[in-house]
Amino acid sequence: MSNELWLIGTHPVQTALERHAERVLELRVVRGDPEKRLGGLLDQARRAGIAIQRTDINALNKVAGAERHQGIAARFRPLPTLHDGDLAELVEKADNPLLLILDQVQDPHNLGACLRVAAASGVDAVVVPKDRAAGLTPAVHRASAGTSLIVPLVQVTNLARCLEQLKAAGVWIAGAAGEAEQSLYQLDYRGPFAFVLGAEGEGMRKLTRDKCDHLLRIPMAAGVESLNVSVAAGVCLFEALRQRQ
Repeated sequence: MSNELWLIGTHPVQTALERHAERVLELRVVRGDPEKRLGGLLDQARRAGIAIQRTDINALNKVAGAERHQGIAARFRPLPTLHDGDLAELVEKADNPLLLILDQVQDPHNLGACLRVAAASGVDAVVVPKDRAAGLTPAVHRASAGTSLIVPLVQVTNLARCLEQLKAAGVWIAGAAGEAEQSLYQLDYRGPFAFVLGAEGEGMRKLTRDKCDHLLRIPMAAGVESLNVSVAAGVCLFEALRQRQ
């Protein structure tokens, strides 16, 4: 991972200032942008001693690339990458762990949306394979509305082995599969639990599927075969949250 990246847009910048201000190296703001709209963010940055650079819109467009910048971007020192050992520690520290495991989800906007859902539903960590999966890019931070700086993202070397280790630690694992006989609403999620969702279009790999304790399906109306992975994650995680509350 690069030593620096750009956080684009108001929500990622705000989360960075609130939670990781020591990692924000500078802000860049479009010259002439009304102080009223971004005033709170700029005040936070000034209090933290962070430099604010005024720039023209074309220069900020170049920094943002394809992402809509809303007139602001932050140069940011990325959070440390978390690996297998970190996941074991997170599970051990969690009072009643709830995890989201994504099998080869490569679209950064889908990963960002999954992180946002995970944050909203109280997930302790999102787990992805180290290879053939999206990581924490500027597009992911933007799509997550900054929640990528709240929910730990753990990259594991071997997903099947990771699932075995989670099961040994007392975490029950359910994989979402359209052809499963058991409905999402037939399981109890009040204890340590992990949901596994597969890649866009392909679903879970066979080895991942074989390591699950349960396979479940999300009931849907006739004629609809699947949901976007972030939508499926939301349906599953909020059912778990409902039961736990």
